[in-house]
Amino acid sequence: MNSMGWAILFKMGCFCTRENVIINGTKYTVLEQVAQGGFSIIDLVENSTTKTKYALKRMTCHGIEDQQIALKEIQLSGSINHKNIINVVDYQIKGNADIVINATSEVYMVLPYYKNGSLQDHLNYRARSKDFMSETQALHIFLGICEGLKALHETKPDPIAHRDLKTANICLSDTMEAVLVDLGSATEARVQICGQQDAQRLQDLAEERCSIVYRAPELFNVQSYCMIDERTDIWSLGCVLYSLCFFKCPFDYVYEKGDSVALAVLSGNIIFPEDSPYSQDMHDLITFMLRVNQMERPYIYSVIERANDIITKSESRL
Repeated sequence: MNSMGWAILFKMGCFCTRENVIINGTKYTVLEQVAQGGFSIIDLVENSTTKTKYALKRMTCHGIEDQQIALKEIQLSGSINHKNIINVVDYQIKGNADIVINATSEVYMVLPYYKNGSLQDHLNYRARSKDFMSETQALHIFLGICEGLKALHETKPDPIAHRDLKTANICLSDTMEAVLVDLGSATEARVQICGQQDAQRLQDLAEERCSIVYRAPELFNVQSYCMIDERTDIWSLGCVLYSLCFFKCPFDYVYEKGDSVALAVLSGNIIFPEDSPYSQDMHDLITFMLRVNQMERPYIYSVIERANDIITKSESRL
């Protein structure tokens, strides 16, 4: 076939070249790649029998430790039955990283497909025309995020922290309800740091797994003797609410200029646009969460209470 023939074929799409993936006996056809991160690839797939669409997450594991992290994510998703947290539909491990030293394996996770995409996608679309959400609309989405986070923080016997909460890790359901996804960085929330070695280990882990512009101050410079708890997520939540309002995290601008995000975060200086369409109550809710000192930061219950108060006040003005 000449080069023009190949070009026409690729443009039209060749169904015979579409990849099929078998998960526990069920065949899925790969339709397109949705996202690619440092640790995984996510494809849009279709159940070959029911024609239902799903997201297929593939994680390549370079050894038993990587595989255990992937399995922990699956276990956590399955143990918390909550509408604001993603559930794993099915999964399978292919390979033998747990048996052969230096071997690799692949963990396949079949997840619900959210056609509205991520909150980041939604905000990018709105940003093009500076289409600000109303205060109540933003808070409705925000409260869904809070409820998912509360479910993690209430996990028994010990609370779980998401540790990588950001707009790209929040999907939107058909009814625009927020759903927390990507629990790969989730871990026991309360960590007692005893010495420099513990501190450095946690700091290295945060650098690897927590997105820099959403990372809490205490994870940039972990003290040698301290307690880290679920309020790392509250800082990230403040960044998410700022993004809901103004399309970007408050520290995206610092990162884009190439300046030190760590210094900006540790300064705690949050700047609101002069033309902000939101109330002072909304600004105060953001700064309530973005307190540099973790011990002054609220728990999720206080955040939910204040958000509901703002909605009530907004509705009473209508």
